[in-house]
Amino acid sequence: IVNSGELGDIQYISSRRLNLGLFQKDINVAWDLAPHDISIILYIMDEEPVSVNCQGKAHIAPDIEDVTNMTLSFPNGGFATIHSSWLDPNKIREMTFVGTKKMLVYNDVEPMEKIKIYDKRVKTPPHYNTFAEFHYSYHYGDIYSPYLKQLEPLQVECQHFLDCIRSGAKPDSSGIEGMKVVQILEAATVSLKNGGGKVKIAQQVNVGLS
Repeated sequence: IVNSGELGDIQYISSRRLNLGLFQKDINVAWDLAPHDISIILYIMDEEPVSVNCQGKAHIAPDIEDVTNMTLSFPNGGFATIHSSWLDPNKIREMTFVGTKKMLVYNDVEPMEKIKIYDKRVKTPPHYNTFAEFHYSYHYGDIYSPYLKQLEPLQVECQHFLDCIRSGAKPDSSGIEGMKVVQILEAATVSLKNGGGKVKIAQQVNVGLS
């Protein structure tokens, strides 16, 4: 959907992964829940972020944040926010992709209509001389949910791994992609300890992982 250009240019991504527990003793909520969102965001944006900001709070266990808010900034000016929590009454797995043409909401806990596409956008006038001439144009169109095959994600992942072994093809989720996720989480950890300040993400050399 994104690659087809239906959404237009992605302006920002907002992700929420929340639930009550399960608390971990050795990692905070960002390391526990955010890797899924980071991986999806990297795939959709098709580029690596240049910096990360992360704020959080440890309410239950000392020094282990159970709520975090992370912001990834990308070279093209786009950004993504990731809200992770072990302290929420609802189980939420939701991502919103805002494009210049349309918007998409992915709800992983929805049993049937996991993806909904909104024909909504905001336009600014191309030319205006005074503030009185400046008017935003709001477009409200249809909402639809595309058909998705009901497949077990873990089964698809394992099958893709086996197919890559047999064919020698590079997997979509290679070791390099995993390293990028860890890089971002490490930078987010530094930002957490510095009160949420911006931390640049070091660009690692491709070490041939696959």
